[in-house]
Amino acid sequence: MDATIEVRDLRKRFGSTVAVDGLSFTVGPGQVTGFVGPNGAGKSTTMRMILGLDRPDAGTALVGGRPYRTLRAPLCRLGAMLDASAVHPARRARDHLLWLAHANGIPRRRVDEVIALSGLEGAARRPAGGYSLGMRQRLGIAAALLGDPPALMFDEPVNGLDPEGIAWIRALLRSLAAEGRAVLVSSHLMSELEGGADHLVVIGRGRVIADTSVEELLSAASGGRVALRTGHRQEAMTVLAHAGATVAADGPDSVTVSGLPAERVVALLTGAGVAFSGVAEHRASLEEAYMELTKDAVEFQAVTGGPGR
Repeated sequence: MDATIEVRDLRKRFGSTVAVDGLSFTVGPGQVTGFVGPNGAGKSTTMRMILGLDRPDAGTALVGGRPYRTLRAPLCRLGAMLDASAVHPARRARDHLLWLAHANGIPRRRVDEVIALSGLEGAARRPAGGYSLGMRQRLGIAAALLGDPPALMFDEPVNGLDPEGIAWIRALLRSLAAEGRAVLVSSHLMSELEGGADHLVVIGRGRVIADTSVEELLSAASGGRVALRTGHRQEAMTVLAHAGATVAADGPDSVTVSGLPAERVVALLTGAGVAFSGVAEHRASLEEAYMELTKDAVEFQAVTGGPGR
């Protein structure tokens, strides 16, 4: 079964507001794709169009090569959680899942499997109206997993989860991708995707800013910078500047060096007799990479980093 979500030139306007403006990207199997951008960037609208909940003004959104609305037993092709509160408050969680299973021709035994997977065994017979936000998130994830689909889509899945819950959802997403599924996860916080995403689609004002692997993004943001620690800051800065590096003092005994690899920095300082206590290549965090990437986002020029993007 085709585990691909494909968006091509998707456009959507609400009155005078352009929510999605020519968006194109593909979510491939076997990886977690982070769908990132500030609030109002168009992430939720795009996901709603993928599910056929909003009709695009132009463009296409396909699941396994077909529009979601045309799929038979859609929960078995794409599992999604967009709004964790979209459950009748008087309905017990297990009954909610049983109703979804019946509507999609899914065996009853699968309900108990996803309840266990989502950690809701002790609360499955309680009304959803008494659930905390984190528990409602787990119920939404259980519903998305119900059809054992090859593609999954989650909108802000860690919202309301405690640290243990966040670690759980990250591990779950990784395991789903490891099984060959396509996993799309939206967030407005890059830190929520740290250590979880393989690929990133970054959008702003409804347009793609970047479509690249996490590794490529971090490498570009790191920019070949080297962190140097030395008690002879001025002498070190002089030696490295004469060698063509760009140097900046970060503190009384720390310097950031750009334009020279770490090995060359070590060789230059050793040759000049300048003592130092540490040299390390700078590794940007996802948050740093995001801030660097979007600082000129007003132009919204797409940066592609993968095939078919």
